[in-house]
Order: sequence, then structure tokens, then C-alpha cells
Amino acid sequence: MTDERRIMVEEVEAVDAPPKARVDAAEPAPRQRDYLDGFLSQPPAPQPVGEPGGDLYEAVIDALKEIYDPEIPVNIYDLGLIYGVDINEGHVAVTMTLTTPHCPVAESMPGEVELRVGAVPGVGDAEVNLVWDPPWDPQKMSDEAKLELGML
Repeated sequence: MTDERRIMVEEVEAVDAPPKARVDAAEPAPRQRDYLDGFLSQPPAPQPVGEPGGDLYEAVIDALKEIYDPEIPVNIYDLGLIYGVDINEGHVAVTMTLTTPHCPVAESMPGEVELRVGAVPGVGDAEVNLVWDPPWDPQKMSDEAKLELGML
């Protein structure tokens, strides 16, 4: 580190210009095949009924988004209380939790979820599984819920 670094500068009078691209107007270059043409002309594949993105699944999620926690002005889906929605031939199983085991709506909330999901057209039977593991924490909330509560 005792050697002093030196920057060498070379001054030049002129630099050769780079070669220009040659374009023949008489003979156009062959057009590359557009791979999106065939892709965009295909109709979208139908979604399975109970899979995410399917109409029944989205209707169940919309029904869950209509249920609000009585203490927090955010719906239970955006709060992160819904851990899973499984649909099998019209039977819907919702796995959910509550903010705490001592929540004042611990007895009524699962029943309300079952009623709302069961009222969705196409749902034959609704079942709610209330779990405590993993416990709920604010990190499970959607960005919309965090924004609504002033956490973002």
C-alpha cells in the first residue's frame, strides 16, 4: 500500500467512426415467427370448479370478505383469519382461526362463517374447522388490511 496509484491519461486527436449498419431496402430481412400469435388465439382453459381461480372458489372468498371482525373494521379474510378453503364436489371446508382464544365471538364467528359459505350458490355443505395452531399474528394480514388499520 506504499505504492501510489497513478492514472494514465492519453490524449488523442481523432477516433475512427464505428461502422454503420447496412440496410438493403430492396431485400427486406425475413420476419421472425411471432410465437404469441398461436398462444393468444387459444381460448383460456376452463378452471376446475373447486380450485383457486374457479368461479365457486372466488364466490366463497367473496362471501368470506363480507364477514367483519366486530372489534376490528376489516373483513376476516384480509385479517388473515382464513387459513384454507377446500372445495370438493360442492362440499366446502374452511380452516380458520381467531385473533385470540379469548375472542368474544369465538362461539358465534364459526357459525356465521358456516352460514355465509353455505349460502353461496353451488355449495351443498359447509364445514368450519377452528384451529389455534399456528396462532394468528398481525403479519398474516393483507396489505389492504394493514393500510386500513394504519400499519403501513
